[in-house]
Amino acid sequence: MDTLRAARYPFLKDASQFIEANDIDIAELMTSPDWSDARRRGMERIIGSLKNHEIPDVPLAGAEYRRLEECLSYPYARMIVSCIDDRMLTKRYALAEAERLNRLLHDDRDAIPMVAEELEVNAHTNRDGTVSMHFADYLRYSYVMSAVEWKLINTDIRDGYVLLQADKFDRLLQNAYRLRIERELPLAVPDELKKYLSKNIEHVKAALMELKAALSPTNGEGVKDEFLPPCIKAIISMARSGQNLPHSARFALVSFLHTMGMTYDQIISIFSESPDFDEGKSRYQIQHITGDLNGTEGYTPPGCGAMKTDGICFNPDNLCERVKHPLSYYRIKSGKGFGPKERT
Repeated sequence: MDTLRAARYPFLKDASQFIEANDIDIAELMTSPDWSDARRRGMERIIGSLKNHEIPDVPLAGAEYRRLEECLSYPYARMIVSCIDDRMLTKRYALAEAERLNRLLHDDRDAIPMVAEELEVNAHTNRDGTVSMHFADYLRYSYVMSAVEWKLINTDIRDGYVLLQADKFDRLLQNAYRLRIERELPLAVPDELKKYLSKNIEHVKAALMELKAALSPTNGEGVKDEFLPPCIKAIISMARSGQNLPHSARFALVSFLHTMGMTYDQIISIFSESPDFDEGKSRYQIQHITGDLNGTEGYTPPGCGAMKTDGICFNPDNLCERVKHPLSYYRIKSGKGFGPKERT
């Protein structure tokens, strides 16, 4: 068993076998002083994903027990994320783990076949270092890539396989791993184990609340209608009355409300009031704009200049003349001042 590889890629079967070979069960991981560093490392995985968008590296050369701790930190982190079961936390954690995989594979090409097999990706490496990936899997993991170069029509397809350079294949493996984590979580954590996680759960919740408040123009207080800029009020009224919104207006509304901290359910409820509401179509459009389809934080709402160009600057008032972004309008109206997102 390659214990170094198991520690680098703790989702592989080797990692589970490594843990089983040392006869460590979940209860022992939760309670034993011997594994306090593994629990600490599990927290590092989560907090790193929240604060820095990455899983910090640790030295794995040398002692086997360090590698074992790394393997154990992975299920520990997943249990905490599962107990909190917050969409933002899960997506950030999944993306950070997936980006770490991409980073490791850059210097560990021999691990790629094993990783691809574990992720059930149908692909093989060619003699020249390129990778052939079955077109069905290519479509499954490239649909979130918006650049033209990723479109299937612009690829080299041979006998049902897409020919890829190594770095592009790594990026698709990253997508496959991220989607797998999002699909697997939350895990069903037994109640008797949650009590051992409670302290760290509260710590992560506090860090998550702090992050959400920092990212939200409302400082986590929720959106108040009286502070909305007139353009957004007008587009909301149009959406609720069933008027045919241009794409620019729909994009501006969804991206604005998402940046303000509104959930998918809150956003789609606005469109659901329309007489010709199409839930399937609306769901796809909203999730694309908010980043749910590609694992990102979503698009930044357009500024006033762009909205004027698109003809969706409705009913401007005196305050509109002093700001360059709808988010700035809301902050001034609500007394929150300016934030970094609207200074563009």
